[in-house]
Amino acid sequence: MTDPRLLKITDRIRERSTASRAAYMARIQAMRDAGPQRGRMSCGNIAHAIAACGEAEKHQIADGKVPNIGIVSSYNDMLSAHQPYHTMLPELKRAIIDAGGVAQMAGGVPAMCDGVTQGEPGMEMSLFSRDVIAMATAIAMSHNVFDGGLLLGICDKIVPGLLMGALSFGHLPFVFVPSGPMPTGISNSEKAKVRQEYALGKVGRAELLESESRAYHSPGTCTFYGTANTNQMMLEMMGLQLPGSSFVAPNTDLRAALNDAASARAVALAAADKPKGLADMVDERAIVNAICGLLATGGSTNHTLHIVAIAAAAGIKVTWGDFADLSKIVPLLARVYPNGLADVNAFHASGGTPWVTKELLSAGLLHNDGETILGKGLEAWGTFPELEGERASWKPLPATPGDDTVLRPATNPFQAEGGLEILEGPLGDCVIKVSAVKPEHRVIEAPAIVFEHQDDLLTAFKAGKLERDFVAVVRYQGPKAIGMPELHKLTPSLGVLQDKGFKVALVTDGRMSGASGKVPAAIHVSPEAAMGGPIARVQDGDMIRLDAVKGTLELLVDADEFAARTPSKGPEQPLTYGRDLFTGFRALVSPAGEGASVFTHQAF
Repeated sequence: MTDPRLLKITDRIRERSTASRAAYMARIQAMRDAGPQRGRMSCGNIAHAIAACGEAEKHQIADGKVPNIGIVSSYNDMLSAHQPYHTMLPELKRAIIDAGGVAQMAGGVPAMCDGVTQGEPGMEMSLFSRDVIAMATAIAMSHNVFDGGLLLGICDKIVPGLLMGALSFGHLPFVFVPSGPMPTGISNSEKAKVRQEYALGKVGRAELLESESRAYHSPGTCTFYGTANTNQMMLEMMGLQLPGSSFVAPNTDLRAALNDAASARAVALAAADKPKGLADMVDERAIVNAICGLLATGGSTNHTLHIVAIAAAAGIKVTWGDFADLSKIVPLLARVYPNGLADVNAFHASGGTPWVTKELLSAGLLHNDGETILGKGLEAWGTFPELEGERASWKPLPATPGDDTVLRPATNPFQAEGGLEILEGPLGDCVIKVSAVKPEHRVIEAPAIVFEHQDDLLTAFKAGKLERDFVAVVRYQGPKAIGMPELHKLTPSLGVLQDKGFKVALVTDGRMSGASGKVPAAIHVSPEAAMGGPIARVQDGDMIRLDAVKGTLELLVDADEFAARTPSKGPEQPLTYGRDLFTGFRALVSPAGEGASVFTHQAF
């Protein structure tokens, strides 16, 4: 039985979204009513679409008697998570043919890595790349000769962008195909230790590079539970990716069998008499399920942006208040680095996303009546994949998790509430990830030290100027200012100060990585400084109280005196390294609470 509190929050979202959802579904219905396009296209159009195909595929696509599956891929051979997609492409095409369909590689989307661009100019384009990916997905599908799609993507902005773009073709069914994680390298605790030693000057660049290369060492997704792997959990919770398929390693027999099953499922969905499209699957229930999975696993803070933007692409209005209310009823069931010591391989071996799904279903904390790629409900997503001969099959989970330091039942969670909290106060609304922050660090009261560039904080740290209690206020980092870069490279330095016994916290209108951890960080402060937010009037020495227990971010300054201050104008932003091309994005982007997107205005 679904928890009444969950139903109440979902009903509230549905009512709030009545007009925008109706407008979206009207667009979808218009495309449905138009019917398959290939039969009405001119011969010249069709000839262009099939010119590069083999003779058999040419006839099948032109005849329109079998489903044509468009594949949109984020393949590149620079980034470990996406490199396996190159060899997977012909295998997926073969599996689609074997299942009675035909396939075309419809288009590619860019896939950039926050791990590469962290602290570099490219990071200022990272969040905007999500919207670029959405547009590239729409361009790939715009040839309009497809009956369904396979979406190949893993990491931070790629999955949300693919999903947002595909929702513009929501009359068609789509199935996501992961590539899987790389094998476990050095322990996450060892990696974090070397990073802090480098920040202290105890080891050099050569030692740090060796450590990092032992952590990130082969094809596959990075193995910490950051944004990439949170994406994979989210897709399963929404019923858009095969059960338990997210964290099966690339280049294994089970991975190949799961890819075959995903291909066959895409054909079956597209071949149905009245196909259920992506729009039917991504409704208010699916969005709430995604949020519940995020909270139960202590997932990436980036999803307080991405889920809002995905929902808006489907005409659904989700607010941070919905996240906050759901966090009060959803328990934390997983501890995966940075919220624990285990990586996603250990998480998967212990039961992984299927365990979390099963437990949330048993507690009534997931909707179990929505459309998915396997039909109605999420029962199948509480089962675990295995190889049976050359085919994938799914088995029930044991009564207990493989490792109770990694996973817990809903009756005995790691904590009663979810891994994320929303803070409110005179500086605006913001997000904090509490699942990795020890209880003794969840309330910090200290004077502000203001920085307008993350490098200024690192310079002050290296000069020994931060050996005290303080709240670092790093502003003009929001989407309108510089595209909302992640500030993850601040974590080792702040972690060193916290370990020395100082009370430290971060307050910023920028983002932190999905790997953000033990230092309390109030992020996504909205309204941001560049939109005239109060954070632009904070001065050195202002007392700030961050209380992740009560859900408040207080500024202990006389209100009249604070209101009379002249806001900082912020630094002049350079337009090098491609940043000039995103001037229009910065002008159009919505606030963080509305998804920090150039598209979400139509829903909000």
